[in-house]
Amino acid sequence: MTNALSRLLVAAAGVPVVLGALYLGGWWLFALLSVIAVVALHEFWLLTRPLSPLSPAGYIGALLALVGAELGGLPWMLAGVLTAFPLAFALKGISASRQSPTASISATVMGAVWVGCGLGLFLLIRDLDRGRLAAFALLLAVWAGDTLAYLGGRVFGRHRMAPNTSPGKTWEGFVFGSIATVFVAFVTLYNDRHSYLSVGEALVLGAVIAVAAPLGDLFESMLKRDAGVKDTGRLLGGHGGMLDRLDAVLFAAPAAYYTILALT
Repeated sequence: MTNALSRLLVAAAGVPVVLGALYLGGWWLFALLSVIAVVALHEFWLLTRPLSPLSPAGYIGALLALVGAELGGLPWMLAGVLTAFPLAFALKGISASRQSPTASISATVMGAVWVGCGLGLFLLIRDLDRGRLAAFALLLAVWAGDTLAYLGGRVFGRHRMAPNTSPGKTWEGFVFGSIATVFVAFVTLYNDRHSYLSVGEALVLGAVIAVAAPLGDLFESMLKRDAGVKDTGRLLGGHGGMLDRLDAVLFAAPAAYYTILALT
């Protein structure tokens, strides 16, 4: 099976599930995000294995962040994810690993915060007033930007964006992706311009997502380069691992959440 066909088949199977859970919201979306969080963290622990992360603490912190987001909003999401810190400290105290405590605990907390808070803030966007629309706009904008950045870079890419981090990414791809991101956010929110976000505010939100999403992609690329791997896994076929599909959203969701709060 070719890489392109594999990507299409995985997208055809996965996109309806994600959009369906997003439409239903509530505990349906919570359940899906919890599964995604566990898989993504598993990949992250494999990626950072040399640092001996204390994975039980990371899983608990990330999942409690999602529980807190669903039940109590932002303050309880933060309370949930912060449990990763003392739990990691406690586990390190009884661990037989000789890895530096600073490295082990830092890797554990980073994984919990990166995945748990990124997905938790996406859940909080869905729970906002008009949150279904905002969450759809975010997700569709990220997907459009990622697709057009890839295609634009393949066809027109000449100038590397971050050669030491992700040699395949180009400024030309970034421009194409940014245009697609802003356009999709604008179109998705256009019908509600008089009752939700105005045209100007929708463009601002699209621009924020257009910057944050590639940064998330570059952040994960930096981690993969440090670990010496191309993808975080093969679960999603040609798309790579869960983190390979999630990286942009994990940065875009926090940026979008606070932008929406500032604009509304």
